[in-house]
Amino acid sequence: MRRDFLKAGALAGVGLGLSDYFSLANAGVTKGKAKSAIYIRLAGGPSHMDSFDMKPDAPHSHRGEFKEISTNVPGIRISEHLPKLAKCTDKFTILRGVSHSLAAHRLGSEYLMTGNRPLPALKYPTYGAVISKELSGASDIPRSVAIPKGPTAPTGFLGLEYGPLETGTTPKVGTPMNIRGLSLSNGLTLADVDRSNDLVKRYDTAFGSFGKEDKILSGMDEFSQKAYEMMRSNSTREAFDLTKESKSISGMFGDGGFSQSCLLATRLVESGVRLVSVQLGGWDTHRDNFARLKDTNLPNLDDGLAGLFRALAAKGLLETTSVFVTGEFGRTPKINQRGGRDHYPRAMFCILAGGSMPGGQVIGESDPKGEGPKDRVITPDDVAATFYHTLGIDHTKEYHTPTGRPVMIVRDGKPIPELV
Repeated sequence: MRRDFLKAGALAGVGLGLSDYFSLANAGVTKGKAKSAIYIRLAGGPSHMDSFDMKPDAPHSHRGEFKEISTNVPGIRISEHLPKLAKCTDKFTILRGVSHSLAAHRLGSEYLMTGNRPLPALKYPTYGAVISKELSGASDIPRSVAIPKGPTAPTGFLGLEYGPLETGTTPKVGTPMNIRGLSLSNGLTLADVDRSNDLVKRYDTAFGSFGKEDKILSGMDEFSQKAYEMMRSNSTREAFDLTKESKSISGMFGDGGFSQSCLLATRLVESGVRLVSVQLGGWDTHRDNFARLKDTNLPNLDDGLAGLFRALAAKGLLETTSVFVTGEFGRTPKINQRGGRDHYPRAMFCILAGGSMPGGQVIGESDPKGEGPKDRVITPDDVAATFYHTLGIDHTKEYHTPTGRPVMIVRDGKPIPELV
C-alpha cells in the first residue's frame, strides 16, 4: 500500500493519480495484412431493418417508415438515410442475419466485444486487450485507444497493461484534444515529467521485488512507463491533434462528435496505434424509433463511417486496417405500440471492411420479415474469428488465466470463408 501512495504522489505532478491508473488501465499466427484495427460500437443495439437490412415487402407492422436506396454496388440496397455510405458501399461488406440469443445490453455487449459468449466465472478480454497483447508497437505510441472511453474491465483476465488509453472526451472541430495524462497543460514541462519519472524509478529500485510479485502492481508499472514515454513523444501528441490534418482529409468528415472521432481514429492508426475503439450511442430506440434514426442516429453514422472509409482509402490505410462495426443486437422486426423497436438478438447486422477483406458484398440473409437467419447462421464468434484472422492473430490460440485455466482467444466460431 505504501508503494501505491508513493506512485500516486509521484504521478500527481503529471496529472495522473492512483485512481487514474485504475480508470485508464481497466479500461499461432495466420495470414493477415492488417496492422491495425478500428472497432466501432453502436451502443444500444441498432435496428437492422431500418439501416442495412431493409424489408420493403414485409408487412406494414414490420417494415417501418423508411425507403431503401441503391448503392454504388448493383443489387445492394440500404436505408435512404445513409446516402454517403451508399456511395462507398464497394469499400465494406454487410453481414446480415448475424444471430445470437442474449437480449440484455451487458451480456450482448460482452459477447460482441470479445467474440465469446459470456460465462459467469470468466471475464474474457476485449478485442483491444488481445490485439494489444499480440501486436507489438512503438513504446511511445499507445497500442489501444478508446474514444471517449472503453468498457468496464476491458482486459478481462489479462494484465492491466493491456488496457486502453481513454480520451475521456470526443474531439471537436479545430480544437486540439487535451487528454489527461498525455497533454502538457497548466504550465507542465517535460522536465517536470522527467523528474516525476525519476522519482518512480528510484522507488522501484528500492522496492521493486515487492511489486513483481503482484500482478496488479506490475501491470500498473508497465502502464505508467508507457504513459511517461507517450508524454515525451511529440509524434503521439500530434496524432491526437486534429488541427494537423490536411483539409483534403478533414473535409471528408462532418462536424459532429462521432464524425470527428472517426477522423481521429484514422490519425491514430496512421501513427501506429493497433486498436482504436469508437462509441456511438443512442440506438436503444424502444420509442420514437423512426424520428430518432432519421434526425440523429443514421445521419451521424453516415457522416462518420463514410468519412472513415474514404479517408482510410485516401491515406492508403484501408488494406492495412480492419474495421468492425456492430451493436450488441438488432431490434424487433415488429414495431411496438410506442413507435419503437425492442431488443432482438436473433437478427442483426455487422459491417467488416479493410484488412484485405473484399468489399462491395452482402454475406448472409435474414428471412422475409427480418426475424432470423433465412438459412445460413453467422454468429458473433464467426465474426470475431474473421476479425482476428485479418490481423494475423490465430483465434484458437490459448491463454492462461491467473489460476492456470487454458482459454482460447475465441472459444467457438470460424472465419467467414468469403472474407479470408
